Amino acid sequence: MSRLTHLDADGNAHMVDVSEKHVTSRTATAKALVELQPATLALILEGKAKKGDVIATARIAGIMAAKKTHELIPLCHPLAVTRVTVEFTPDEAASAIHVEATVKVDGKTGVEMEALTACAVACLTLYDMLKAADRGMKITNLRLVEKTGGKSGHFTAE
Repeated sequence: MSRLTHLDADGNAHMVDVSEKHVTSRTATAKALVELQPATLALILEGKAKKGDVIATARIAGIMAAKKTHELIPLCHPLAVTRVTVEFTPDEAASAIHVEATVKVDGKTGVEMEALTACAVACLTLYDMLKAADRGMKITNLRLVEKTGGKSGHFTAE
């Protein structure tokens, strides 16, 4: 196992110094699943949710979250994010919505945390906007599925 970069020699947490790293194009994609009742999914697909356009609101929340990740996750660097996409794919057979967030930056450190945060907050926003109809929704399988750029190169989840 490689050394944890956010711990110094004495085991104290610290922000990693990226000042000597090279600027490269970096991307990261995260995915999650929101499981809900068929009637709740129908509210979304038919545009009948009481709080309005659930998907548009969750997309905006995810984009905003990616840009504010450094304010939420200790030791994350503030990044000048250049692109954020948050996509929703309804799955009527499974009564679920697949959520995927991709974040891009030209910078000295990766955007994995930004992609994961965007995806998580988009899912939480779906829950918030639909909880009156379905408190039993589940947010599952949040994970990094791909990242590019930087010294460690390309990663794709199995």
